Amino acid sequence: MIAFPVTPLTPGGSLDAPGLRRNLERLLEHPLAAVVAAGGTGEMFSLHPAEHRTLVETTVQVAAGRVPVLAGTGFNPPLGAELARQAATAGADGLLLFPPYDTRADPEGLADYYAALASATPLGAVVYSRDWVDPSPDWVERLAARLPSLVAWKDGSGDTRRYQRLVHRVGERLTWIGGAGDDLVPGYYAMGIRAYTSSIANVAPRLSLRLHEAAASGEAAELASLMREYVVPLYELRSRRRGYEVSIMKEMMSALGLAAGPVRPPLAPLRPEDRADLERLLERWKPIL
Repeated sequence: MIAFPVTPLTPGGSLDAPGLRRNLERLLEHPLAAVVAAGGTGEMFSLHPAEHRTLVETTVQVAAGRVPVLAGTGFNPPLGAELARQAATAGADGLLLFPPYDTRADPEGLADYYAALASATPLGAVVYSRDWVDPSPDWVERLAARLPSLVAWKDGSGDTRRYQRLVHRVGERLTWIGGAGDDLVPGYYAMGIRAYTSSIANVAPRLSLRLHEAAASGEAAELASLMREYVVPLYELRSRRRGYEVSIMKEMMSALGLAAGPVRPPLAPLRPEDRADLERLLERWKPIL
């Protein structure tokens, strides 16, 4: 289970580095596989480069070699390469490559973009295939052959049919990560994947780890129970509004006394009419918090 921490902000909207440190210290009490600084749940796209540097530095300091730290990067080749280099200088162990700004990129140009980011440092790189990035197996195979530092592929679309085709074509050349949400653990693990990224870990790391354990060991009844009681109700709430995938997690953390704060635009804050449902959800989650 790879944790995707939120980026805590102060009430005024600035980076809360002490709060991040406290959150990470709590999170790293659990046996994670890795932690991602400035991931999707960490609002990477909203960060200033200086904030990005502080975020990675703090995560590396708290991790202290206990688990690998991946740093998110993207936007465009010059900025993405600069963020990658400063992450490497800060001590990150690898890079998570987000899609570029241009949602109409030609496949050749898209490959050049990932090459520019991956070649900026000696660090291993993970492509985060999300939003509009939906490449063919041929394209992924060519990219893996072109970039020796490409070590893994994180699916963010939730299309297990397409992902299965990528895995079948490229095979063990890459490590395959389930990355569209905790709610897709049953589907990912049914096709043989044994790693996934969790936003639930911000609130209930024991639940995230138990999802991995139950799915990996074939405990179907236990996995179904966890999904039914905890995971699916959360994702139903998160689906009510764009941006809730981060907003809801931050609201849950705030309710539990963890550092979280507001989200930054264009993510949307929690609507008053959804707050009562969130409170009921937290009551339901007490056994696994």
